Amino acid sequence: MTGVPASAAGGPSGAHGAPGSAATSGAAPDSGSHGSGTHDGERPVRGGKIAAAAVNQASLWNVANLLTMLRLVLVPGFVALMLAGGGYDPAWRALAWAAFAIAMITDLFDGHLARTYNLVTDFGKIADPIADKAIMGAALICLSGLGDLPWWVTIVILAREIGITLMRFVVIRYGVIPASRGGKLKTLTQGVAVGMYVLALTGWLATLRFWVMAAAVVLTVVTGLDYVRQAIVLRRRGIAERAAALEETEA
Repeated sequence: MTGVPASAAGGPSGAHGAPGSAATSGAAPDSGSHGSGTHDGERPVRGGKIAAAAVNQASLWNVANLLTMLRLVLVPGFVALMLAGGGYDPAWRALAWAAFAIAMITDLFDGHLARTYNLVTDFGKIADPIADKAIMGAALICLSGLGDLPWWVTIVILAREIGITLMRFVVIRYGVIPASRGGKLKTLTQGVAVGMYVLALTGWLATLRFWVMAAAVVLTVVTGLDYVRQAIVLRRRGIAERAAALEETEA
C-alpha cells in the first residue's frame, strides 16, 4: 500500500493518497514494534506503553521462574523432612532426598529454558543463584549438624559458592564470567555427593559417597580458583579498555 507511487494511482485520488501513504510509512516502525499493523491515519493508542509494561510484568510468571520459585519453596520442606524423626529415620531421609533431587533437577532445567526461549528476567538473574545456594547450603548444614559430614567440608563449599557469586556481581561491570565445564562438573558432583549423604547409606555405598564428596571438594576448590583468575583478567581488561577509550575521547 505504501509502495504505490502517486503517479500510478491516477487522478486526484492518487494525489490525495500520497500523503496518507507517507503517514503510514512513518508509523510503520512503531506498529511493527508491537507486532501488529495499523490502518492509515490511525492514532497510536495512549495505553500502548501501559499494555507493554503489563506484558513485561506478566513475563515474571514464566516456566523458568516458576521452577526457580519451586526450588525456593522446597528448601524449608527439605529441612523439615531432613530433621523429622530426629534426623536419622531412613524413611524421612528418603523423602528428604526426593525433595533435594527435585530441586537439583529444576536447577538443570530453569536456566536452560530461560536462555533457549528468551525467558531471562531480572528476578531470575537474582533468584536463581540464591535458590541454588539455599538448597545446597541447607543440605550441607543439616548433614553437618547431624554429624554425618565434617563441618570443614560445609564451610569450604559454602565459602566458595557464596564468594564466587558475590565476585560475579562485583565484576559484572566489566563483563560476565561464563560457566565453565569444570564448574558444571562441580555442580553435578556436589549434587550427587550430597544426595548420597542425605540417604541413609551403609556398607560400600557409604564408602563410595566419601570418595564422591572428596572429588566434589577438590572440584569446588579448583574451579573456585579458576573463577578468581578469570575475574582478575576480566577486571584488568575492562580497566584497560576504559582507559584507552578515555584517552581517545580526550584526544
